[in-house]
Amino acid sequence: MTSLAFEVIDARAEPHAAAPTIVFRLRANEVSGAIVHALAMRCQIRIEPQRRRYTEDEEERLFELFGETPQWGESLRPFAWTHVSTTIGGFSGQTEFEIPVECTYDFEVAAAKYLHALSNGEIPLLLLFSGTVFTRGESGFSAEPISWDSEASFRMAASLWRRVMDLYFPNSGWVRVGRDTLDGLQRFKSERGLPTWDQAFDLLLKQAGAEDP
Repeated sequence: MTSLAFEVIDARAEPHAAAPTIVFRLRANEVSGAIVHALAMRCQIRIEPQRRRYTEDEEERLFELFGETPQWGESLRPFAWTHVSTTIGGFSGQTEFEIPVECTYDFEVAAAKYLHALSNGEIPLLLLFSGTVFTRGESGFSAEPISWDSEASFRMAASLWRRVMDLYFPNSGWVRVGRDTLDGLQRFKSERGLPTWDQAFDLLLKQAGAEDP
């Protein structure tokens, strides 16, 4: 019976991927002495927001996700960021490997809202592993599931996510809107001769502020 333990060594920005990507470097340790022929592994990465403190500005930006701060005792719960699958070659004892995680700037996705709201500090992550480990011995090859309790914690710098997004979208962000809304915004922009979307949104914000009581 194999006995695998995982740990996250570090995380870095990948500057040359097709989409914004963070690469996690991990180490797998096999402590029973079995020779691993291969690992077919799945990894769920979860964000554990209850495991850090927040500034007042961050609390305001997280209102849409978690509500008013008095509610956070109930609403601040772990949630899934992403799932990644990978295959690891054979090893004995321990090996290191990388898993690339594509990041989205779509603010309809809870993880993107959360990551964007953090100005500094660390993001508490929990990586949960599952899949199949293939071993080889005197009697040939065998397969068994990765233990259900295989996991690793990691505190990723909040600045890393911003650095990744700045590589692909310098000083920019993305907001998805419905087609009718987009058509209305386009008319608003064209009728006023505004050359950029930033200027259109800035004018809308100013008009909304002027109309507030």
